[in-house]
Amino acid sequence: MEQALSLARQADRQGEVPVGAVIVLKGAIIASAHNAPRTLKDPTAHAEILAIRAAAQTLGAERLEACDLYVTLEPCAMCAAAISFARIRRLYYGARDAKGGAVESGPRFFSQPTCHHAPEIYSGLAEEDAAALLRDFFARRR
Repeated sequence: MEQALSLARQADRQGEVPVGAVIVLKGAIIASAHNAPRTLKDPTAHAEILAIRAAAQTLGAERLEACDLYVTLEPCAMCAAAISFARIRRLYYGARDAKGGAVESGPRFFSQPTCHHAPEIYSGLAEEDAAALLRDFFARRR
C-alpha cells in the first residue's frame, strides 16, 4: 500500500485526483499506475484500469486470477467491473468513497447477482493517509 500511496502523491503533483494502484503477484509488484484522466485525456484512465491493463500486458493474459490489487481509494463501478472481468483474486483499498465508491458504498458491485467474479475484499488499509491526500487535494481546488 505504501507504493500505491506514493503513486497517489505523484498523481497529486500532476494535478490528478490522488489515487494510486499496484498489482501484486507472488509478493512482487508487476504493475502500478496512478489516476491520469486529465493527462491522457481519457475518462477511463483510473489508476485501477491502467494497472490492470499493464498487468495483463506483463502476463500476456486477460485474467489475473492469482493477482492482488492494492488501491488507495474504494473503486468506482467502472473499476469494480474491470476488477471482476480481470478475475483479480484480492482487492485491498484504503479510503472509503461514499459518493463514487461501488464496493462497500453505492451499488456494491460485487454483491450483485450479475457480477461474474468477486474478489476477496479488505478495506481500510492506510485509510487515514489515503483520505488525507484526497481531502487536501480537494481543499486546494475549492
